[in-house]
Amino acid sequence: MPITSFPFGVQGAPLIGGRLVETFQSTFAANPKDPLGSNIYFVDGDNGNDKQDGHSPDTCMKTIGAALAVSQPGAVIFIKPRKIAAGGTDPVSYAEKLTIGPSQAGTCLIGCGPGRDQTAQPQLKASLGAGSLLTIQAPGCLIYGLTFNGAGTTTKGITLDDNGTTKVASGTTIDNCVFKNCKGTGVTDSSTGGAINIASTGGAWDCWIKNCLFYKNIGGIVLLGTSQVQPQDWIVENCQFATDVATDVDTYIWGKAGSGFIDLIIRNCSFGFFPSGNTKNTFMDLTSCTGQLIGCRFASSGKTFGAAGNVLIPTTVLMADNYQESAAGASGIIGRT
Repeated sequence: MPITSFPFGVQGAPLIGGRLVETFQSTFAANPKDPLGSNIYFVDGDNGNDKQDGHSPDTCMKTIGAALAVSQPGAVIFIKPRKIAAGGTDPVSYAEKLTIGPSQAGTCLIGCGPGRDQTAQPQLKASLGAGSLLTIQAPGCLIYGLTFNGAGTTTKGITLDDNGTTKVASGTTIDNCVFKNCKGTGVTDSSTGGAINIASTGGAWDCWIKNCLFYKNIGGIVLLGTSQVQPQDWIVENCQFATDVATDVDTYIWGKAGSGFIDLIIRNCSFGFFPSGNTKNTFMDLTSCTGQLIGCRFASSGKTFGAAGNVLIPTTVLMADNYQESAAGASGIIGRT
């Protein structure tokens, strides 16, 4: 059966553009004796079976972990959303905590849902314990079209676990994903974790976070430390950082004061209510970071942006074309304060 017959998704795969074509080409090139692509897997949590080989929609595996366990570097794993009951507001989840290990460079996890919404994507949601729903320890991975839901736990979303030697998470792309209710061990303190986390060793260079929705996470993008090296050359773009109320979020982007990112670009993103009632209570803390904040919109009025402002932006991070609410007739453009 051709892969385009996989319900609700593979026929939508061109949404992720040339990267998918390149992935397939490199996968086949890595397996010249198997032109049918034994490093491509299909996962269906409702109808699959982990005793099957997973190489076609007719022989899907049931769990993502089972596909990862047998995959080789450059694997492409297509994941179907689980069924949602009529009138339901939360899909049946993949109750898994996953690791892309050091030997699995270039792994692609691709959700085959019809849109960017919690109810339209495959959802990872573990019921017990701390840790992360997905830990990445290999370079060049793509995570596309998945929802990470930490509701009811202190579970983090994705952790990029890079020590520069045995584990390297550089070059990760996270695209069109949803992060919801992700926390750290501090529960109200974003410096202990959130939706996307860089482990306390730092590293994880050259990562690209785009087109994602962050909703009610205590921390959105969180740098937990830099004991090995500072992360650098990150791009965060076209993302929506949202919340129901200000107390749902502590910090949307936490740059680890005293350590920070090198050359972090944040562009064309929107930020919801100004955080309150938690520990840090700011849109972002980029102390000690270098980079650019460009073309972003903030749901606030009268907030100050600067090294000692309400939003902690040092002079090493250049700001241009950013706005918050202002009186009629005023520009609302944000200047350094």
